[in-house]
Amino acid sequence: MLNDVTFYYYSPTGGTKKTGNLFCREAAKKTEIINLTPMSGRVKKSESDAPAVIAVPVFGGRVPETAARQLRTVEGRGRTAVTIVVYGNRAYEDALLELNDIAEECGFRVTASGAFIAQHSMVPEVGAGRPDDADAEQIREFARRAVQKIESGDAQPPEVPGNRPYKEGMNMQISPVCTSSCTLCETCEDVCPENAILIRQGAVSTDPALCTLCIACVAACPVKARILPQPLQERTEKMLSPFRQMRRENETFL
Repeated sequence: MLNDVTFYYYSPTGGTKKTGNLFCREAAKKTEIINLTPMSGRVKKSESDAPAVIAVPVFGGRVPETAARQLRTVEGRGRTAVTIVVYGNRAYEDALLELNDIAEECGFRVTASGAFIAQHSMVPEVGAGRPDDADAEQIREFARRAVQKIESGDAQPPEVPGNRPYKEGMNMQISPVCTSSCTLCETCEDVCPENAILIRQGAVSTDPALCTLCIACVAACPVKARILPQPLQERTEKMLSPFRQMRRENETFL
């Protein structure tokens, strides 16, 4: 077990943070936590020389643009890094390769990588309940193996799937909407990483040009009044229907 690690994460709905925390608790005695989401303000600068753990969700087979932008403000300074992408049981496509490229661009030395499943944020029936107990044990085993590699001094970077150039990123120009049960509690406005939601004079408005469909507002709404527009919800459910009963396996690369 390492003495400490620095955990960088972008996790609008919590699944990526949960996976990263499971890894960090197994890998190190102490974890410095740095949130990459804009709602936390400017990214905190770490002075530690400890290995880094970098975890992001997958949006349409890519690293979310906001996570990539925030991560590029971080100075790796030659530190060892473990990279993790978390996705909703469909596919992670170019995301892990892209994350490793960004980490190396920032000055990190990627030594281990993993792709793990979590419940899908738009269609919760896909990957429901994940990460479950079996996933948690696989995450812990990955942490143990990654620590062994780091402590051995092996700096060989892992080979991960993906293509360059990366696939086209999501750009849907659409956003969640509010139902009549909205209480104007301002929770959605508070949690939006992009500051895309504005509540004024008893009305909620969302700027679709800023919204990245991260679903933070939908997940956080205490009365479930925040939903996807029906055509988008139906289209997404139809697209993901084949993955409802499928159990994707986690993948690790060292």
